[in-house]
Amino acid sequence: MASNKAVKKAVVILSGGLDSTTCMGIAQEEGYEIYPITFDYGQRHSMEIENAKRVAEFYGAASRHKIISLGFLKEFGGSALTDETIDVPDVSQPAGHSNASDGTSGSGEEDIPVTYVPGRNLLFLSIATSFAEVSGAEAIYIGVNALDYSGYPDCRPEFIRKVEEVIELATKAGAEGQAIRIATPLLHWSKAEIIRQGTRLGVPYHLTTSCYNGSEEACGTCDSCRLRLKGFAEAGLEDPIPYKAARS
Repeated sequence: MASNKAVKKAVVILSGGLDSTTCMGIAQEEGYEIYPITFDYGQRHSMEIENAKRVAEFYGAASRHKIISLGFLKEFGGSALTDETIDVPDVSQPAGHSNASDGTSGSGEEDIPVTYVPGRNLLFLSIATSFAEVSGAEAIYIGVNALDYSGYPDCRPEFIRKVEEVIELATKAGAEGQAIRIATPLLHWSKAEIIRQGTRLGVPYHLTTSCYNGSEEACGTCDSCRLRLKGFAEAGLEDPIPYKAARS
């Protein structure tokens, strides 16, 4: 006999990286039918988009997976991820090198890394909201982290809460009392905690990449690679993806 119970749906912002893929695993465990959305925003490489496709397929959500072009962000530039005239910081270099070891802009005023993409998460959440309304999703999962992260302002808890308020005001769902929730399960976890939880859930980390440079083998020296490697080491686990640089 068919069940009349409505299927719970959630949009997952899927980059093909470790954190967003962990969110896929968590959303699945929490009983949601997953609607992945991936953004091609003119980033340095397409590897993470290809990985996102494989992750969506792994979770049986390939037919619902949307890949959205935001190529104008490359036109704007202003980030090492979208502007090839700005080097991706190499944290293996000593302080004072042109690729500063802290990965910041070097302004001395803010510790915002040059890998910050202006407005990225604001755009992602806005577009994911449209997808959620059309698909009937009650939640949007995003893998932002305020603890073990690179210092991006659009990963802060207060940013998420303010966007959630705007979504409630700006949508039909919110006006009808069915506000779309922004789920941030990784917000206060260390990278090691994220990896332990993901491993428990069988998250396919072998299908992910975290490297800013996007070669077939991860560089192992950009800030994102180093955070990932540190997390696996602290979790007492082996990272299943290949690296060019020796792991330390």
